[in-house]
Amino acid sequence: MKNTSLTSATEKPCTGFVYILTNPSFREDWVKIGKSSRPVDVRSKELDNTAVPMPFEIYATMQTSKYAEIEKIIHKQIDRLSDLRIRQNREFFNVEPAQALDILLDLAVAIDDAVIMRYSDGKPSQIYPALDDMPKHQKDEKKAPRPPFDFSMVGLIVGDTVIFDALQLPVKVAGKNKVEYEGRLWSLSAFCGTFLPDNMRNASESYQGPKYFSFGGKTLSEIRLANENKD
Repeated sequence: MKNTSLTSATEKPCTGFVYILTNPSFREDWVKIGKSSRPVDVRSKELDNTAVPMPFEIYATMQTSKYAEIEKIIHKQIDRLSDLRIRQNREFFNVEPAQALDILLDLAVAIDDAVIMRYSDGKPSQIYPALDDMPKHQKDEKKAPRPPFDFSMVGLIVGDTVIFDALQLPVKVAGKNKVEYEGRLWSLSAFCGTFLPDNMRNASESYQGPKYFSFGGKTLSEIRLANENKD
C-alpha cells in the first residue's frame, strides 16, 4: 500500500504563509495574525475594505509547508500567555508586532522549511534562517520588545520643530515624547486624537503618533526605522 503520509522525491509540499499585519489606524500594540496560501501582499490588499480606514501593512511573514499548523500554534501561544485576543473569534491581538515576530522565530527553529521575512517600507528582508549566523547579542536585540518612541530615537532635541502632516502644522519638541502647541504639552497620539481631521480618524481613536509627524520630509516612524536598521 502506498504511504500517503510521505511526499515523493518529485513532489514539493504546498507552502503558504503566516503573516503579521499592522495598520496605521490601529494602536501600536495591535496586530492581525493569520495565514494565506497565496502571497501576503495579495491577502493584505483583500483586507483593504470599508471596515478599516487605512490599508494593512505587512510587518513579517513565515513561509512554510506547515503554515496552517503554525498559525494555530501562534494563536494558542498568545491566548495561553494572557487574554490578548481583541475579539475571541477574530485574528486581532493586543501584542507588540515585535513580540509576535519573536514567537514566529521561536517556532521556526523546529521547522525544516521555515523562512521568515521582516518588512521595512514594504520591502522584505530575510531574518531567518540567516538569524542563526548572527552573534548572540544581535539575536537578543532582535527578540527584545520594541521600546516606546521618544525623540532621541530620531535625533531630535527640545526646541526642534516637527510638522503635524495632516494640517501642515509646525509644533515644538518639548520633552522625551511630548510636543508643545499653544502653551500646552501633548503626547503625539493625544495630539492626533484632538487635531486629526474627521476623514483621517479611526473608530478606535488610537493613533501611532510618529506616523503623523514629520521632520525633514520624512515621518518620525520612517526616520526611526532607518536609524534602527543602521544599528
